[in-house]
Amino acid sequence: MALRSVKIGLSDEQVTLPKLQYESTTSVEQALLKRRSVREFRNLPLALDDLGQLLWAAQGITDRVGFRTAPSAGALYPLELYAVAGNVQGLLTGLYRYIPRGHALRRIANGDKRPALGHAAYDQPSIAEAPAVLALCAVYERVTGKYGERGLRYVHMEAGHAAQNVYLQAVFLNLGTVVLGAFDDMRVAETLTLGEQEQPLYLMPIGRT
Repeated sequence: MALRSVKIGLSDEQVTLPKLQYESTTSVEQALLKRRSVREFRNLPLALDDLGQLLWAAQGITDRVGFRTAPSAGALYPLELYAVAGNVQGLLTGLYRYIPRGHALRRIANGDKRPALGHAAYDQPSIAEAPAVLALCAVYERVTGKYGERGLRYVHMEAGHAAQNVYLQAVFLNLGTVVLGAFDDMRVAETLTLGEQEQPLYLMPIGRT
């Protein structure tokens, strides 16, 4: 599959993801019925199409205004979504940030970050074994600037919405995932090279079951 990659510098390189699917044979009811947390994965690569679909399910743009797949208080969108690619077909191993506007990935770092991320998550094996890991992070100030301390609650609500979207999308794609919240925040932030205002909330390993 041909991908469009624009190379400027490592932190500016973008890969446009494959075309999205907006229809499926899996009903919402079926996805809800089959949704499970999965921690063991087969040693198989993840298709780039599937990775793109999961990223879109979490934080994709759904109209010209810029509204997304997950509701956000005041449409302030405090979440930042990262993909740690270890064994994804058509994608170099490395760390990427999802760019909702344009449905693209921006490469941040080369190399397999899964071992370091797994260590930061107290050596939970699902992270190192999954072909890819999604990381949901938050910039609280985007919401607390308007809503004050209550904005913290709104950010956590939004993270839950986004994670459930990933779960349900995974059902259609015959993939497994799990939400992991047990990790060392500072070590995860270091591995993902997060900015000072970004805080990690969820890690979601993705793979074939």
